[in-house]
Amino acid sequence: MAPSAVAIRGFEVHTPNGKVAHVVPRELRDDELPGIVAAFRTAAVNAKAAGFDGVEVHGANGYLLDQFLRDGSNQRSGSYGGSIANRARLLLEVVDAVSGVIGAERVGVRLSPLNSYNDMRDSNPVALIEHVAKELSQRRIGYLHMMRGDFLGQQTGDVMTPARAHFRGVLVGNMGYTPAEASQAIASSKLDAVAFGTSFLANPDLPKRIATNAPLTAPNPATFYTPGPVGYTDYPSLG
Repeated sequence: MAPSAVAIRGFEVHTPNGKVAHVVPRELRDDELPGIVAAFRTAAVNAKAAGFDGVEVHGANGYLLDQFLRDGSNQRSGSYGGSIANRARLLLEVVDAVSGVIGAERVGVRLSPLNSYNDMRDSNPVALIEHVAKELSQRRIGYLHMMRGDFLGQQTGDVMTPARAHFRGVLVGNMGYTPAEASQAIASSKLDAVAFGTSFLANPDLPKRIATNAPLTAPNPATFYTPGPVGYTDYPSLG
């Protein structure tokens, strides 16, 4: 299912029978979307019952909420398509539902307005993030977690500056930050925090390395999303 009947191009699905092309998804009807929102709410209920302190809503990397946000995948009409406000409607309904369960101050949202992974794109990512940042700021969520770039280098631009300008809460940056750059961004109030992903994968003792200014091991992208310990648990610690 998807916002529109548009297949992912240029990426394949890993199956027991090898890699296969993505199928054309079925366009969700408007009357099905309350069920999607309810499913996110149920997930928040379960997370709270399991003892989690908060919930991060995943609106990035080509998953369903990201598909609705961006006009490369959302080509529908009606209340959930066309304008930026309409395309952002499902994400905001999910955020409101999750906030009703666990409290807005315990909700984070992760976005990737530039990332082209899973064949994602948008004609105006800066305008998109301006609108979404304003809406999330009004909801006083716990934090906004922003990927600043594109894994594949196909789309470029500055989405962090408008996010900072329009989101008044805690802004977390992610994607390719060095420790020095992260410290500078926080010191200059461009960000409130920085999240490390692949650097943490390749450096199981990353906090110690940053604290002691030790060199970082570079991650090996060839081992990402592959089975077994190689590229996951075999990176060395200091010493």
